Amino acid sequence: MNDITQQFHEIPTTCISDAMQGLNNLHSSIKPLKAEYKIAGRALTVKMPVGDNLSVLNAIREARPGDILVIDAKGDTYRAIAGDFVVEMAQALGIQGMVVDGVIRDIMGIKQLNFPVFCKGTTVAASNKAGVGEINVPISCGGASIQPHDIIVGDADGVVVIPQTVEQDILNKSLKKMENDQKRADSVLQNKERIMQYLDNMLQGS
Repeated sequence: MNDITQQFHEIPTTCISDAMQGLNNLHSSIKPLKAEYKIAGRALTVKMPVGDNLSVLNAIREARPGDILVIDAKGDTYRAIAGDFVVEMAQALGIQGMVVDGVIRDIMGIKQLNFPVFCKGTTVAASNKAGVGEINVPISCGGASIQPHDIIVGDADGVVVIPQTVEQDILNKSLKKMENDQKRADSVLQNKERIMQYLDNMLQGS
């Protein structure tokens, strides 16, 4: 994990989303298998047709340690993009996590790996391996446009995408947002009078 992704790792996705005015969030149906999962790293993108996961295996082979596989499975919820054996291979090669606009299977085995997977859910059906698909190409995942090597951050609230072209600006804005949120909480939550004053100001549009 490089310096900028490490910094993003310490910032809640809610702050990052606010810094981007909510424009680069993946659909809320894409959630972590465990609430404690947190990822922040560069996207290795995968474009796969429904029910054919050979491109996922290719991505695992080509990935660098710390990469996050971001898989456009067209939102399909019938066939899994991977099971516990494939996910364990990804973990063994140093991949940081997977973000899937689709589903996985062998959920109990994957949870035991403590490997961060963000997806739409689980299924019992496996994919085929016809050999169609692409990696490291622009994709759409969960309704968001993602370029190879964009920064991906995910936690219990969801997943956000930070385009490379604005990553430093968004980092600065996110850190400022997090700092301001903490100052507000420290100021407002000290007593009931301040809470009531804050609520009045919000209700009056101040």
